[in-house]
Amino acid sequence: MNVGVCLAGSGVFDGSEIHETVCTLLALDRLNATVRFYSLSESQAHVINHHDQTELQESRSCLVESARLARGPVEDFESFNSKDVDALLFPGGFGVAKNFCDFAFKGTEMTIKEPVKNAILSMHQSKKPLAFMCISSVLAARLIPGAIVTVGSKSDASQAIESWGAVHQESTVEQVVIDEANNIFSTPAYMCEASISNIEKGISILVEKVLSRTLVSSR
Repeated sequence: MNVGVCLAGSGVFDGSEIHETVCTLLALDRLNATVRFYSLSESQAHVINHHDQTELQESRSCLVESARLARGPVEDFESFNSKDVDALLFPGGFGVAKNFCDFAFKGTEMTIKEPVKNAILSMHQSKKPLAFMCISSVLAARLIPGAIVTVGSKSDASQAIESWGAVHQESTVEQVVIDEANNIFSTPAYMCEASISNIEKGISILVEKVLSRTLVSSR
């Protein structure tokens, strides 16, 4: 089984959330899934010093930084083909809201980068599972009419989700929300005040449900 994991860089404040990504990869490995990594071959919105959260005056590539997490090559979203994967997963992190889209800067007026948008919509049209963790749920909510997703509890993000006509379902860190009609899975992860062991439970459940759905669909 081939599963796509989408990375927006490396690090919670300007890329993909490292704990969420590692928990995702661990859960996939336990279930013997083969992972294909995807990112954008363009510069991050900005670079953040994770020690003191100040902005650095330098430029870094989303794809190159994502390779730190992938421990090797990452494919460009420009070459994404839904035929290559059985499911597509998005760990969270501010990089999703800064590099994949501009939600962090524009809120409800956000737009999504075309290659990311095309990948999500092609998976949706192919009726293959899409999974979103943490803030990445805004991608599904913005693109797929009536999508049911979660970012945990009420927040600016949940209000934005509802403003687009999607449905926000409150959940705890260890819960997974499933939109059966759209084949969308989501869990809040670090949108909740939680420990890494808590988010690992939620992400592991999400991955298990996604892969179970994929196996059923492929029969």
